[in-house]
Amino acid sequence: MRGSVVGRAVTLVAGALLTAAMTTASASPAATAPKVDPPPPVLVDCQWQRDIRPVDFILACGDGNSRLSGLQWKHWGFDTATAVGVNMVNDCKPYCAAGTFRYYQVTVRLDRPQAWKKDPGVQHFTRMSLTYAGARPEGFQPVMTYPLWD
Repeated sequence: MRGSVVGRAVTLVAGALLTAAMTTASASPAATAPKVDPPPPVLVDCQWQRDIRPVDFILACGDGNSRLSGLQWKHWGFDTATAVGVNMVNDCKPYCAAGTFRYYQVTVRLDRPQAWKKDPGVQHFTRMSLTYAGARPEGFQPVMTYPLWD
């Protein structure tokens, strides 16, 4: 009789501990849920298309007389993006239709991400800076900064 009382007590204690463990486990938040980072900002082009790490990018949307080409992206993050490439600029001499495209080595930096008006759930870079490695177009500064369209 005594063995059966001890056996029942052990079974009851084990059941109580199991119930407590299950209640605690089910009340705990899921600790293994993966953290999902938001997508990085995009670069919006002249045709309102969004892109990440484009190889080419038109700067002068109206006439195409300034564009970036051969972009090699070194970094594309949540605050900035940087690349090296070539800025192809029409010298427009004697006028743009008869001008010659000149090629200039540049470092491109994108920054100031903000919500895109067309799709507020998407962040897009709003400023671009071009740093010329040597020669640069006539009238340009060593670093040229441009606001990007929204």
